[in-house]
Amino acid sequence: MTPIIGISGSHRTGKTTLARTISKKKGIPFVKTCTSKVFKQHGLHPAMPMDFKTRLWIQHYVLEAATHVWQVKNGPFVTDRTPIDFMAYTLGDIQGITKVDFAQLEKYLNQCFEMIHQFFTTLVVLQPAIPLVYEEGKAPLNRAYIEHINSIIQGLCSDEQLNCPSIVIKRNITSIDERVQVVLKFVSDNFSVLSESNHTEC
Repeated sequence: MTPIIGISGSHRTGKTTLARTISKKKGIPFVKTCTSKVFKQHGLHPAMPMDFKTRLWIQHYVLEAATHVWQVKNGPFVTDRTPIDFMAYTLGDIQGITKVDFAQLEKYLNQCFEMIHQFFTTLVVLQPAIPLVYEEGKAPLNRAYIEHINSIIQGLCSDEQLNCPSIVIKRNITSIDERVQVVLKFVSDNFSVLSESNHTEC
C-alpha cells in the first residue's frame, strides 16, 4: 500500500506549510486544495454568514474540486486538506436554531468518509498552536471559532466510521521540523503495520 498523507485542521494552523515540507523532505508530490478558489468561483466567501442549505451546497463543490485533484495522482502524495476538514466546517455552522435537512447532511458526511477511505492511508491533525495570521479569502480569524472547528475535527477522527489511522499533533509541537518528524514516524510505523496486514491477507 502506498502511503498517502492528508493534513487536517482548522484554518491558520500551518497545514499547507507542513504538507509542503513533508513533500520536499520525502520527495513525494504536494497536492494543494483550492477551497478559497471554489468559494470565489461561486460568489461566496468563507467568512460570510450563510444558511445551512447554502453551506451544504458549497461544501459539495469543495469536495468535488478536491476529489478531482486527488484523482489525478497515481502514487504517494501529501495534501493540505481532507474530507475531515470539509465535514467539520459543514457541522461547525449548525446551531440550535439551524434548519437542517438531516438526510442530505448524512449523505454528504457518508460521501466524505468514502473519499477518505478511497484516497488516504494516514490523517494528521494540526491543532491551533502557532500565531494566527490573517490571509485573504480564508475563514474568520476568530480564535473561538477555530477551536470549535478543531474540536469537531478531533471528534470526527474518533468516529467508528473512520478506518484510516490518524494522529493529533500536540499543541506544544510548533517547530516545523518537529512536526515533520512526528508525522513521518507515525506514517512509517503505520505503513509497516498496513503492509504486513496486506501481506497476510494475500
